[in-house]
Amino acid sequence: MAGNIKIIRSIKKMQAVSQQMSRKGTIGLVPTMGFLHEGHLSLIRQAKKQSDKVIFTIFVNPTQFAPNEDLSKYPRDEKGDIAKIKAAGGDIVFIPKRENIYPDGFETYVNCEKITQTLEGKSRPTHFRGVTPIVAKLFNIIRPDIAVFGQKDYQQVMVLKKMVVDLDYPIKMIIGSTVREKDGLAMSSRNKYFDASQRKEAICLFQALKTAKQLIKSDSITETVKLRASMKKTIKKICPTAKIDYIAFSDFESLKTTNKVNKNTICSLAVKLHGVRLIDNMKMG
Repeated sequence: MAGNIKIIRSIKKMQAVSQQMSRKGTIGLVPTMGFLHEGHLSLIRQAKKQSDKVIFTIFVNPTQFAPNEDLSKYPRDEKGDIAKIKAAGGDIVFIPKRENIYPDGFETYVNCEKITQTLEGKSRPTHFRGVTPIVAKLFNIIRPDIAVFGQKDYQQVMVLKKMVVDLDYPIKMIIGSTVREKDGLAMSSRNKYFDASQRKEAICLFQALKTAKQLIKSDSITETVKLRASMKKTIKKICPTAKIDYIAFSDFESLKTTNKVNKNTICSLAVKLHGVRLIDNMKMG
């Protein structure tokens, strides 16, 4: 049975509480933008296995949204989120205010150079400039021993891992597996934007990834140009109106583009469906 859960909104209070907690045991951190689904909750359970206390954060971070993106309508459900976190075993929920995280005159950013220039970074040039400072701030406020992120946001995790190494944060980074719906669609807060018929077409990303993996396994096709062409056909067959942003094959650690699949290759894609942009990825090796 889930125990009591503490809600903290003040940065100073969060700092004080985390300092007290660190004297008694290890701290696990799960940063999110809220509107939680099973994927988020699986990260809490993973953090619980490797730390004594788990702090869960909810903050819809404005700096990682471009002006034409969905900041204003991004789904929110604070009361429901807190109930889910409590049931999953979270100990503290940190919900800071925007004006406290980004006070007037804020102008300090963390920029990871090469690793942010491909995939999401290429399609959304300002995105990671917004992600890295908020996570750096959360790391400084909470001082966790471990931090858990989901593989669905794979490039984001690799960018943050690079930041942790380069800035000498004493934090163990853990990647939780992507949690999927029964039909394979990666769980995402943005899935709520679809109506029933659109939702059926949203599986095109997962089916495209499966297509590539099957071709590698059954037909020994490793040339990424051939795999990409087959994936595009799969997407268009399921959702003729889909707009493919990118389909990329990269080295899992470095994110460098590869022309042939090997055991360390990950395929990532971004597709816009009925006005909703989704991402997904899968190891090919």
